[in-house]
Amino acid sequence: MVNGKVVRFDDDRGYGFLAPDDGGEDVFVHANDIQDSKQQFRPGARVEFAIEAGDRGLKASQVRLLEPAADAESRAPRREQEDDGLCDVLSVPEFRTELTEALLEAAPTLTAAQIVQVRRKVTDIARRHNWIEA
Repeated sequence: MVNGKVVRFDDDRGYGFLAPDDGGEDVFVHANDIQDSKQQFRPGARVEFAIEAGDRGLKASQVRLLEPAADAESRAPRREQEDDGLCDVLSVPEFRTELTEALLEAAPTLTAAQIVQVRRKVTDIARRHNWIEA
């Protein structure tokens, strides 16, 4: 079992993404693999899950809520918001989270597989240009 957090979960569409604590690619999660109330699966919620190879990449199973989002976020370190004229260099998980949110907002009909493919390609570009932390 792996610990991590909910990056994104759309209850209407029945899927989302989880970020493992040890890093690496975000993992797709389907509503059927969640063992607790899906309404508690909000960004920042701490979860435990198994990782399996699915037809289109990594897939979470046996997903169990460890800590609701409000509790988990209250203990998360806060980044100081300073406008020093420089751009932020995000960690890979932060970049993926922001990119996922932007993709879902801009094109809500994208499938999970399409989001993963686009994120992977854009993350590679961001790495080459040092837009994200190595």
